[in-house]
Amino acid sequence: MMHNHEQEMSVSLFDEWHFIELILCSNKETMKYRQFGNTDLHVSEIGFGAWAIGGGTMIGNTAIGWGDADDTISKQAIHRSIDLGINFFDTADIYGLGHSEELLGDTIGNMKDLIIATKVGNVARNEKFTFDYSKEYIIQACEKSLKRLKRDTIDYYQLHTARLSHLQDGSCIDAMQYLQQKGLIRYWGLSLNTFEPLPEAHYLIEQKKGNGFQLVLNLLNQRALSLLPQAAALGYGIIARMPLQFGLLTGKFDDAVHFSDNDHRKKRLTKELVDLCNQELQPVWLLCKKYNCSKTELALSYILNHAEVSTVISGIRTAAHAETNTSGLISLAKEDIAMIEQLGKSEFEKLMAVILKQEL
Repeated sequence: MMHNHEQEMSVSLFDEWHFIELILCSNKETMKYRQFGNTDLHVSEIGFGAWAIGGGTMIGNTAIGWGDADDTISKQAIHRSIDLGINFFDTADIYGLGHSEELLGDTIGNMKDLIIATKVGNVARNEKFTFDYSKEYIIQACEKSLKRLKRDTIDYYQLHTARLSHLQDGSCIDAMQYLQQKGLIRYWGLSLNTFEPLPEAHYLIEQKKGNGFQLVLNLLNQRALSLLPQAAALGYGIIARMPLQFGLLTGKFDDAVHFSDNDHRKKRLTKELVDLCNQELQPVWLLCKKYNCSKTELALSYILNHAEVSTVISGIRTAAHAETNTSGLISLAKEDIAMIEQLGKSEFEKLMAVILKQEL
């Protein structure tokens, strides 16, 4: 027979867990979902970008990661993201040279209600960063990704920035169709080039191939904007990556910013660029006061105000990142979006030229 104090403790614990459950359910209810093109995938508006959790990987002297990462913290970030309603996780076999996929496999595995997208084609060989879009390589790489992800099928498989010549060769397209026919992948598409996204997208559209595109879209880089209505009208799902331009659009960096040698941002986010961006973005940041929002919330909201976008994959390294990137999303007035996109055609294009020069 249970004593009174034991009953009270039982009720107290029940109430506590019920309260926690209600919070989690409430968080999931606030997350919105969109259909991914003409597929049967319904993805969270905010997705989990899993590049950074791969760790501070180097290929020779080239940093391809975001500095050191703690696997325990990364797993906490994944679980917190699920609690918050995120069901779309985007990775690549090159992230951490497979480690990002392994982390997702260890935490998510074959959980049927969660969607995993990964990429193929970027490779490390002889201490150099290169690519391989041959049919033989893609099939072998897919099988390895499936093992790391602990999955029977990859929900969405992407050619990782394949260029027009690779698509025209046809081998990589044959590989994706073969994998789809074999049931190893459900859908496939192309992760487009950061600075010149249109040629490859137009080619797949003309050939009526693939199910989606991953493209860069943020306050600064609007070069893929013209693709959105055409691709969406034809049933392609759209993943928007780099929503915060490697953190530049959080407003947290100043000209004293410093990155470790194994963080790719050390090359990309120079003090001069950070200072220039902070100056040029002032007209946009004035909107934060109008909408009573943070710079991160404004940056993410701008992208989601384009109905053609299926999901925005923000880089998430910690549970706190998951919470920040899934809260405070707002609807922007048409005139404010027009102002941002007018800057995108003028002042921000000058910034993009500076950013591109650093990539060369």
